[in-house]
Amino acid sequence: MRISTLRLPDRTVAARQDGETYTEIDGFADVGTLLQDPSWQRVAAEAAGTTHAVDGADLAPLVPRPGKIVCVGQNYRRHILEMGSQLPEHPTLFAKYADSLIGAHDDIELPPEDAWIDWEAELAIVIGRPGRRIAESDALEHVAGYTVLNDISMRGYQFRTPQWLQGKTWENSTPVGPALVTPEELDGDAAIRTVVDGETMQESTVADLVFGPAAIISYVSTIVTLRPGDVIATGTPDGVGFARDPKRFLQDGNVIETSIDGLGTLRNRVVATS
Repeated sequence: MRISTLRLPDRTVAARQDGETYTEIDGFADVGTLLQDPSWQRVAAEAAGTTHAVDGADLAPLVPRPGKIVCVGQNYRRHILEMGSQLPEHPTLFAKYADSLIGAHDDIELPPEDAWIDWEAELAIVIGRPGRRIAESDALEHVAGYTVLNDISMRGYQFRTPQWLQGKTWENSTPVGPALVTPEELDGDAAIRTVVDGETMQESTVADLVFGPAAIISYVSTIVTLRPGDVIATGTPDGVGFARDPKRFLQDGNVIETSIDGLGTLRNRVVATS
């Protein structure tokens, strides 16, 4: 099952995708609010609201106001090596704020304060059941589904200090979507890629993760209760612009496509702001 958050002229609404049609899930303004209902899967499957064409639909951030956005850094083996680091013993965690999130086809804003703007395709977990100190063996039962996220990084600010948050949570920078896809539809070796203006920059598979979804959920839930609608970004593969020689960064007018097989594609234009 695939569920998205649609923007309509006067509201947003959670909607189930069936082929080329979205069906509104009445009573739920977005995927985040839908997941608060313990019966969300049944509610979504039985929805029979107003329909909309998938083609041309305006997609809001999948979960517009998650309670938490937890991100894992240095979590693909080849990316860790390209950045000159050692494989970590524990997950490297940082966070984002909801103000950073944009929809699957919204513009990515380039800030005037940083010229080193990088791409980072990521598999994102969306939590469906609450839990604290979740055993790794039980962790996948807490997953509502998966989606695509691009952790656009302002490298100049990121590397000002050892703490990364200041380079990771700029407003209107992080596309997420296009859909929450329930777990059975994600292949464990699914390809993940970033394409900028038709040129492939990142291409790997989610099998290259050092810490997989179950290990991440268990680790994060040791620290804090995970709740429905929380988003966990699991890290990016090799091929980022910062690690290239010479370095490559996003420029005004670029079109960036971020995809994971079985989950969908984000397509965003990069726009300079003043």
